[in-house]
Amino acid sequence: MTIKDLTPSVVWDNFYKITRIPRPSKHEEKIREYLLNWGKEHNLESFTDKTGNVIIRIPATAGYENRKGVVLQGHMDMVPQKNSDKMHDFLTDPIETKVEGDWLKACGTTLGADNGLGVALALAVAESKDVKHGPIEILVTYDEETGMTGAQALESGVLKGEILINLDSETEGELYVGCAGGIDASASGTYTLVEKPEGYEAFNFSVNGCQGGHSGMDIILYRANASKIATRILLPLLESEDVKLVDLEGGTLRNAIARECFAQLYVKDEKKTRAFIEAASEKILKEYAITDPDMKISLEACDCDKAYVEDKDALRILRAILACPDGVERMSSSIEGLVETSNNMAIVKVSDGRYEVKSLLRSSVDSAKEALCEKMKAVFELAGGKIEFTGGYSGWAPNPESDILKIMKDVYHKLYGNEPKVMAIHAGLECGILSGAYPNWDMISCGPTLMSPHSPDERAYIPSVAKVWEYLQEVLKNIPECK
Repeated sequence: MTIKDLTPSVVWDNFYKITRIPRPSKHEEKIREYLLNWGKEHNLESFTDKTGNVIIRIPATAGYENRKGVVLQGHMDMVPQKNSDKMHDFLTDPIETKVEGDWLKACGTTLGADNGLGVALALAVAESKDVKHGPIEILVTYDEETGMTGAQALESGVLKGEILINLDSETEGELYVGCAGGIDASASGTYTLVEKPEGYEAFNFSVNGCQGGHSGMDIILYRANASKIATRILLPLLESEDVKLVDLEGGTLRNAIARECFAQLYVKDEKKTRAFIEAASEKILKEYAITDPDMKISLEACDCDKAYVEDKDALRILRAILACPDGVERMSSSIEGLVETSNNMAIVKVSDGRYEVKSLLRSSVDSAKEALCEKMKAVFELAGGKIEFTGGYSGWAPNPESDILKIMKDVYHKLYGNEPKVMAIHAGLECGILSGAYPNWDMISCGPTLMSPHSPDERAYIPSVAKVWEYLQEVLKNIPECK
């Protein structure tokens, strides 16, 4: 069985076509063109706003013209992550998919179901002749994954709807009515370079095989951050053995937990260094045996003639990386099981006389987010560096009186005989930002079940897509009339 055999075909066919189009964040030209052409081929009003968000308007079906307008919203970009042994160019290559039991997966890369499946569901509404609905607008934003840029740039007055259904949450049977805000942090500094010493051998040190995952959804799983693991070994190694740090690089994306970290070292005594690393690795692998069973820590000889980081600078930088907050900072006091505040130390690079540590902080409480910023600032300023905070946005506050929430709860109970879970999410959804331009919108978020988004383990639960499709059709049928 392949993706082309899955049902409902109107959804899966649209998603399949989306997987054929390269669309990493900040490179959305091809998917934008595809969406515009798709709308025109279906004789629908289709255009971009001034910044590049795509809007497709769908007229009401007969008899539903007086219903409130609904905006179905998703984002066009995807997170480009792949396994280190996978040959794939996200700028040119389509995503290869495979069906394994009830799950659709990609072959060594992210699947792009986040948020390709949400967009496919919206396009299916437009394409299907069986869906009864009032006036609908499809809003597909750009660059969601690296800063929610399209949502930030959306202007008021472009869209006409009163209700927004975001199709970017990742567990069927859960309705999201709130999310965390976030801010990007970039710490940096310089160091002194020293020419390669005599009598030392060069080695590649690596930590890989970690699960990684979405820095909002999966942060609560306490998976290993490969850069943290590497630093936990390298710092005491440099403190106790005659080893020099040449460079260090871990993580690739701000909103993905670092899965791999690589360093080059100069080693005086290979036997002692190997013994140290093996002893430290044994403890760490045991510590993460449940969350990261495939983690590997290795040391291999290599060729290298580059200058290394002066010893005192190497210790200063590694101490700052180790001290940098990472993971869950605080759980919510008001919503059981919800992460309130966290940081993802996403990207670490030490190379050519400069180091940089990029993080994504999240919190549903603005003051807690500010406090975490101050903590990180203190860490890197004490280490002689500097830190900048950019792209901050507030969270989306739940509205318990929401009309669309009541409708969607009632429809779910009618269809399936039980209540959906009403949730807030630690990940960032665009709803909070979009409400800045459209404060009148009644908003909610739902979607099919995805696992491990933002990593090559990303997969979509096939039965949940059919269920969400059935549910979405019934919700649109029950949108109330305009007052």
